[in-house]
Amino acid sequence: MAAAGWYHRDISQVVAEELLAKAGRDGSFLVRDSESVKGAYALCLLFQRHVYTYRILPDDEGLLSVQTIQGIQAECFRTLSDLIGAYQHPDNGLATPLLHPVHRPGPAEDSDGEDARGWGHTGPCPGAPPSSRTHTPQQLHQRLQEQVHSSPASDFMGFMAEYLTHHVQDLEALCHGNPELRHLSTALATACRALHSEIDFTLAGLEALARVFDPPVSPCSPAREQGFLSGDPDLELLLNKISSVNHLLSSLEKKVLKSLQEMVTRHDLALPSVATAPLPAARPLAVQNFEVKLGKSQRAALTVDVELGTVTVTKRGGGSPEEVIPQDKILQLIKYQSVQSKVRLVCARENQKSLSRDFIFPSARKREAFCQLLQLMKIQHSNLDEPEIISVYVGTWNMGSAPPPRSLASWLTSRGLGRTQDETTALIPHDIYVIGTQENSLGDREWVEFLRASLKTLMAIDYRVVALQCLWSIKMVVLVKPEHQRRISHVHTSSVKTGIANTLGNKGAVGVSFLFNGTSFGFVNCHLASGSEKTHRRNQNYSDILHSLALGDKRLGGFDLTLRFTHLFWFGDLNYRLDMDVQDILTHIVKKDFQALLAVDQLNLEREKNKVFLRFSEGDISFPPTYRYERGTRDTYVWQKSKPTGMRINVPSWCDRVLWKSHPETHVVCNSYGCTDDIVTSDHSPVFATFEVGVTSQFVPKEAPGSGPEALACIEWESIEVILKTTSRSKCYIEFHSYCLEEVQRSGENTFQNWDIPGFLKLGWSSKHLPVLNPILPDLEYLGDQHLLLSIKGVESCESYGECCLALRSAIGPSAQQFETFLFHRGEETGSVRGRMRVRVPRGRCGTRERLYEWISFEEEDAEPAAEPPPCPKPAPQRLRSRPRSLPEPATGYTNPAYFIFEGVP
Repeated sequence: MAAAGWYHRDISQVVAEELLAKAGRDGSFLVRDSESVKGAYALCLLFQRHVYTYRILPDDEGLLSVQTIQGIQAECFRTLSDLIGAYQHPDNGLATPLLHPVHRPGPAEDSDGEDARGWGHTGPCPGAPPSSRTHTPQQLHQRLQEQVHSSPASDFMGFMAEYLTHHVQDLEALCHGNPELRHLSTALATACRALHSEIDFTLAGLEALARVFDPPVSPCSPAREQGFLSGDPDLELLLNKISSVNHLLSSLEKKVLKSLQEMVTRHDLALPSVATAPLPAARPLAVQNFEVKLGKSQRAALTVDVELGTVTVTKRGGGSPEEVIPQDKILQLIKYQSVQSKVRLVCARENQKSLSRDFIFPSARKREAFCQLLQLMKIQHSNLDEPEIISVYVGTWNMGSAPPPRSLASWLTSRGLGRTQDETTALIPHDIYVIGTQENSLGDREWVEFLRASLKTLMAIDYRVVALQCLWSIKMVVLVKPEHQRRISHVHTSSVKTGIANTLGNKGAVGVSFLFNGTSFGFVNCHLASGSEKTHRRNQNYSDILHSLALGDKRLGGFDLTLRFTHLFWFGDLNYRLDMDVQDILTHIVKKDFQALLAVDQLNLEREKNKVFLRFSEGDISFPPTYRYERGTRDTYVWQKSKPTGMRINVPSWCDRVLWKSHPETHVVCNSYGCTDDIVTSDHSPVFATFEVGVTSQFVPKEAPGSGPEALACIEWESIEVILKTTSRSKCYIEFHSYCLEEVQRSGENTFQNWDIPGFLKLGWSSKHLPVLNPILPDLEYLGDQHLLLSIKGVESCESYGECCLALRSAIGPSAQQFETFLFHRGEETGSVRGRMRVRVPRGRCGTRERLYEWISFEEEDAEPAAEPPPCPKPAPQRLRSRPRSLPEPATGYTNPAYFIFEGVP
């Protein structure tokens, strides 16, 4: 039977409630897949403006039943349709009978005929009764759908889905004693049709090579002689071709080896031993000079020698001697925010008092280069076993199905337009390079080796491959310095197709995640739907990727993807366009009036409406739109494209973007964001972004476990309040996840509940119903880097209403600290959570130290110099060092308007 209209498959809880709210009638219902139990379902029912959710669970025999309801004995059903039919009658334990099914909205067709849902959404209703003519077993569809998302070679799964829908024809033939499976053969032949040309090409080359070493060539198999030129897609012919390739590959190595051995013997050749060329040593950094001003008129030169670890100040004129400042005497570097080219250097002197110097550089870019060099100097001379700060390069480029140019130097060194690297720091190698491409026609390995060779030429470093993940022409390569290879672990890769019917990989995303020591990283490279009018489709692509990409720790699989990593970088050809007339766009580009264009940028507009990329960050855009250029130049935009359906307008737009989202109170700074201006093989310009990222290592306590009485740290709660955007009245509990906890902890049910405001549910927990959490290590330095993930779950459904992340750093101290943040679920904002928490640390475990990235801070122009710090700053006994000034301060007030509604504030 066809799919039941009330079955909505894997829509989210929020979407289900929106559909029921639109229906508006008591007894309206729908069924969706359960988010908490695989293979189970959730029955959502509207009654008196509230949505009730009931779990439908299968037993060991596959029989379905609604989870215990008001003491009613659970009745089992063979199919979901039978269950729904039975609960359409009164007195069945539900809030109200199932009266009005809410049907799935029709699939949105775009101009290219792409279905917004996919083949899986038009399948039969799960649990439908067996039918000899039209039924497809649910298990087969589920297995195929799992393969669609997990197999790198699943591009023709759409053909197989079509076969499963009609496999009953083979089933009937089998019942009549005919085992040939004629319809399966037809489906396979259609799916494998593209293999013929590939195998013909490969086989012709192998035969040519075989003839070189073994003339005359062995006769071809009869199947090849009679069928290669006919193009017949018969499976037997395809199998014969594969057999020929197999035979040639297995014999070719022996032929070549025999031929070469005969040549050596015949000509008495001595084969020289092959010596492995030593890897080139990393280039030492050259000494860099900066012209600066001291005060209003005094000019000076700053000389930075990273290798030697010194900064030399030479005043112009006056005969003043040079002043050499060793790196260990530099206590703090303060960047002025009001004057972007000004910096203050705080240095220690022998009399224990600090000395402050203000320097004004010719430009902000020169100041940033100076700060980066000093940061690098501190890192190189820190004598730390493990890094506390690394540099990450992220690049994205839609290559337009054209080969790349010979040199990618400008892209890989962040030079061109926008916020770019200064020439003094452009060739400083990054620790990690993450390079995403779309419409990349090169072979996977060919592209990887091209990138490695390019970096080796530029940086004299042989970068190592962490991961290569590809989906058709969407590729992501992650490379690291050789010394970091041992620090990388738990590498995961995944891909999601969002192309035609969600089964084609021409659009979609690839993802890579890993741990760098104790810090988790996630990277997503995507290619979303094209066309100015496809904003909603792009939003849906983003949602599908967010929901389906399998990355990170599996134990955090129930959390929103954006919360699973310390740092998540999302980039690619997002394809969002500018909502403005093309001639007006071109006028603003000529004037370099980018702010007027950014105000009509679809991505910015959708982010402001909280439709996509909630709480992500993006660097300032100060470069022109990267699409759609005339190939071969960067002087002209080509905005008209002829198609069979007519002339298509592609307005110049910032399609290619880099965004990121990090856990609260972590260190990440975007140092550059721009595009190249000399790579012209595609209609897109390559985009780059570089980041300074704080990382943690495996913490080793100074006191070995068991060496004395074990004092425990504890995380205590005074109260927690939650406001959910939901029409449910469900009781809830909170789950607490963290790497600093031995296992997941759970609260009791909420002690307070209020649904007076339509569309919102307010919940509260007192301290008695919240667990005291004991981290596995009690050290202050360790706890300052830890985070808690909270999930608000319904008692009946065990499904999450929203998740959030809290940092322990600001809660460490003798008194409870207030927190407030947003809740997310499947990429949507679903509410807010606030409360008071305290992290208590034993007296003997309060030692900490300054991090390398904490010595750079920001200061306003009119602020007084920092109080003279001692040469070796020490923290207060019970407080963690204050957060780096380079990070934004947390919000002090409540930000969710729902709180003001509940509290009576107009």
